[in-house]
Amino acid sequence: MARLSIMYRHLAVQVMTAIMLGAAIWLAVIGPFWAWAFVIFGIPAQMLNEYSLHRYIFHLAPPRQQWAFDLLYQAHYGHHDFPTNQRLFFVPIWVALPVLCTSFAVTWAALHFVVPAFALPVAVAIVPVGGIATFLGYEWFHMTAHLPVPKTAVERHVTTLHNQHHFRDFSRWFHVSPGGEVIDRVMGTAIDREALKSQQRIEFIRTLGMRPDDVRLIAARQRFASTYGLSSVEIARAASG
Repeated sequence: MARLSIMYRHLAVQVMTAIMLGAAIWLAVIGPFWAWAFVIFGIPAQMLNEYSLHRYIFHLAPPRQQWAFDLLYQAHYGHHDFPTNQRLFFVPIWVALPVLCTSFAVTWAALHFVVPAFALPVAVAIVPVGGIATFLGYEWFHMTAHLPVPKTAVERHVTTLHNQHHFRDFSRWFHVSPGGEVIDRVMGTAIDREALKSQQRIEFIRTLGMRPDDVRLIAARQRFASTYGLSSVEIARAASG
């Protein structure tokens, strides 16, 4: 219950859950019964979204313009900077909603060319039902990986791999959801335990390769200190590396 409480304080989790429930009700009342079989396709689709967004957007090179850097800091850099800050565990609503809308539009358009009469219910089953359920699973496992709580075997496995991303090499293990490691292996961003033994930790690991006292980081920390509940001690410690 404590983890659910933490998770559902976050706006994106609340909104995405409401959309998923609304879509499920719509599918149950209006959609054909067989469309539920397509919910399962939302799982790999969302896992690909998770990997692609994390690798290619959240880990973009730090922008020179402060306003752009601030957006990236809120989206992900800040989470690496302060990995135990609960307010930085979750995807912002202004990231989650556009990704959802884009995924739904692309899926609906593609299906319209194949099964135009059933494009809408199948797209609803895949994206706002199956996809959001997978997204919520991602948020659960990601939050759990960063909390000092008793964990199941699956949660411990996720935590082990995710810790490698945070504290060993941020260019590896971009997945979080269980099973998503298959994508890392296919894409060449996995790293096995034997390789880790001979690899040095990347310099400035918590700031994604930036110097901890970079002026953009300092400005972002100060700007969002009240939003994320960052104390002056935490900010000073982060700047010192």
